[in-house]
Order: sequence, then structure tokens, then C-alpha cells
Amino acid sequence: MSDSDPVADAGFDEWLAAAAEGDAYYLECANGHGSLPPRRVCPDCGSTDIAEVELPETGEIRTVTVTHVPTPAFEDDAPYATAVVDFGPVRLTGQVVGIDVEDVETGLTVALEITTAETTGDRVIGLRPV
Repeated sequence: MSDSDPVADAGFDEWLAAAAEGDAYYLECANGHGSLPPRRVCPDCGSTDIAEVELPETGEIRTVTVTHVPTPAFEDDAPYATAVVDFGPVRLTGQVVGIDVEDVETGLTVALEITTAETTGDRVIGLRPV
């Protein structure tokens, strides 16, 4: 790997690719605990019996923050809203897209959409209101 090659994030990059194709999933252990990849062991109970389960199509924003003064990696994206969203047994954190940041609020229903950061062009978790 050269210095110009991107560093792979094993498990997460595969998850992003699946989500971009409409095949988002979470990991569920035999005891029903949900988590996101990469995982080999359930973080709640230690079970190694983990299966991929389809992620619900929509989730609900639980908390949100708006960034007006970003780090250099997101300077062209600002202002932007970052939200924590319940998707059934798992929570995702991502950038809310397709809505004015002033209109983003808790309780808003959103769908997962893999998008790109304007500043870097990297894939990021997007959350679009439905």
C-alpha cells in the first residue's frame, strides 16, 4: 500500500458498500442484542454467535447537534447537522441531509443514505428525512 492509497477500515467499509447498495444490516447475537460491524463478539453479552440482520428502513432521531465551525475535514460541509438515530436495536450517527439544519429536530423520521462529504469526497453516513 502506498502513502496515497486510502486505508481500509475492515468491516466498516464493507458495511458502507452494502448500505450504498440498499443492503444495510446490523449484527445480532443469539440473545437479540444488536450492534454494527466490525464485531466478532457481542459487546453486550460476549456471544460469538452473531448473524447479519436487515437494518430497518427508517429510524428516529434521538439527539442532534449543528456544527457551524467544523474541523478542516468538513469545512465545505458546514453548517451541518449530526444526529444519533435509533434504527431498531442499533443506533447510527450520521449527517442529516436534504433538509435545512434549522428544521432538524428530535423525533424526525429518517432513512439511511450513504453520501459523500463535500470537503473530502469520502463516503459518509447520511440520514435523509422521509
